Amino acid sequence: MRIGLYFDEDTVRHALVAALLQRGVDVRTALDADMIQATDDQQLAFAADEGRTIYTFNMQDFCRLHAEWLAAGRSHTGIVVARQQQYSVGEQMRRLLRLLAAKTADDMHNHLEFLSDWEPGAGS
Repeated sequence: MRIGLYFDEDTVRHALVAALLQRGVDVRTALDADMIQATDDQQLAFAADEGRTIYTFNMQDFCRLHAEWLAAGRSHTGIVVARQQQYSVGEQMRRLLRLLAAKTADDMHNHLEFLSDWEPGAGS
């Protein structure tokens, strides 16, 4: 099953969303889900309820939430974290597309990925 992405309010970049949608990626944003100003825990819960992998720049908090959720026996549908302002829109798109080509929704279940690990053109 293909991964559906959910962009929290920090990662919503219209150019990135449009580029991914043009390439057939299933993307939903905090803006179109009316989740702006929701807490990080609420964002992760929303993504999990929707069966989507969340994409966020909030690395520290979502790494912590990942550990807390697993310790509490809570289940999520994946987290992808990136450092804010580390990548251009094009670089984010290429790295996300590489991840989406390599992983399934099942692979992402309760899993945390770092966008930095998905350099385009690198060996698998």
